[in-house]
Amino acid sequence: MAAICVVTVLRLSFIGAMGLMPQDAYYFFYGQHPALSYFDHPPAIAYTLRLFTDVLGRHAWVIKLADTVVTIGTLLAFYRLSTFFLSRHRASHAILLLYSTLMITLLSLVSTPDVPLLLWWGVSLIALYKAVFEDSRMAWVWTGIAMGLAFDSKYTGIILPAGTILFLLLSARHRRYLWSPWLLLAVAFFLLTISPVVIWNVENQFASFRFQSSGRVGGIELHPLDFFGVIGHQAAILIPVLLGALFYYLYRAFGRYRRRLWRVPAKQLFLLCFFLPPFLGFMLISPVYWVKLNWMMPAYITGIIWVSAWMGMKYIRWQWIVSMVVHLVLAVEILFYPVPIHSDDTMIGWDGLGKAAREIRAQYPDDFMFSADDYKTSAMLNFYLPGMVYSRNVIGENALQFDYIGTDLRRLEGRNAIFINSLTDVNDDKDEQAYADELKPYFAELEPLPPIIVKLHGRVVRKFLVYRCYGYRPPLPPAVE
Repeated sequence: MAAICVVTVLRLSFIGAMGLMPQDAYYFFYGQHPALSYFDHPPAIAYTLRLFTDVLGRHAWVIKLADTVVTIGTLLAFYRLSTFFLSRHRASHAILLLYSTLMITLLSLVSTPDVPLLLWWGVSLIALYKAVFEDSRMAWVWTGIAMGLAFDSKYTGIILPAGTILFLLLSARHRRYLWSPWLLLAVAFFLLTISPVVIWNVENQFASFRFQSSGRVGGIELHPLDFFGVIGHQAAILIPVLLGALFYYLYRAFGRYRRRLWRVPAKQLFLLCFFLPPFLGFMLISPVYWVKLNWMMPAYITGIIWVSAWMGMKYIRWQWIVSMVVHLVLAVEILFYPVPIHSDDTMIGWDGLGKAAREIRAQYPDDFMFSADDYKTSAMLNFYLPGMVYSRNVIGENALQFDYIGTDLRRLEGRNAIFINSLTDVNDDKDEQAYADELKPYFAELEPLPPIIVKLHGRVVRKFLVYRCYGYRPPLPPAVE
């Protein structure tokens, strides 16, 4: 009980104490440019952040609160779903396991498409259970809508209809639904619900679909040791006790059913059809493609319910003890930053950038401002500053969603600009200084300004290079063949 209270208090305190993450700012930027969908992902997270910030104001804590509220919905849906498969006693074990994970902390504090995805994932499976096991015809409609909203959150949502077909194929008792009109009705509502995302892609030459499919194939390289990296970061977000239990009980289940697949109980089969394909699938591709920390999260909705049927309270207590230690360490990192993160994926120092950038803009009010270190600094500046801050499309490079907001760079021709780029290592600016040479073809002259230095407890924690660039020359449009 003490561990549960400590973790809960820490999570709630993080809403106010934790600074904005680049992902928060980027999806907030989405929401400030309403569209049917967006380049990297579907629109659910953008709409969520827009709703909360329109009502409560443009503050970092509001974005964290939005993530927390949606994640509470995920926990409620998870508990409801678990009661279909477990006794009330075991269902309470399941919610304790899910709530103990660092995954829930990340979902409740960092804005990503996974935040609404896991909510609609759980709701989809509740509706599907009622349709399949309780023969509720109306539930097929809600299944289609909920699975469509999961897809409108993240393209990983396509696993839900795929898992449904897999379950119906494997379950002899429920196979009749494969040719029922109710499944077709669910498909119709699914297609209707995802139609805004499809329309956006059709209007934009399938840019998002291509980016998330064929665009990912280019990252394939053989790195066998990455498999262990994936095991490591999944152990971190689940807590090692729970990940170990998943592997242990999967090993036992394989030994029991490897030659008698048809004897897997229907409810276990249902859970496994939405757990094993994404879990094992991403594990299998990890030696040739780096699997990100959050990609397997949806699999754990049914995976945790499945393992809770056997996991005893002794191991749940150990899970919570380790979880409490992990969250205390995270609190120390957030408050005191003892371990520097050589990456822009950090909550440290961005508010200091915002204050300094406001002073620079006041000093040079007629200059436009841009960054070119991926999307992160540009997104942060757009959150902290009024008006538009541009990205790497200014120098003719692909700029993700910044390419899809209707920017006409020719209107900036001849103007002066302020260029701000983040240093991932405050003690090494060679790469960023060299990167400034890439600006020269697009400006008549460059002038370095004093860098932005951000300190925490008297120690330099972030550094941003600043240049004033004179006489902008937009990149030439691509030649028409």
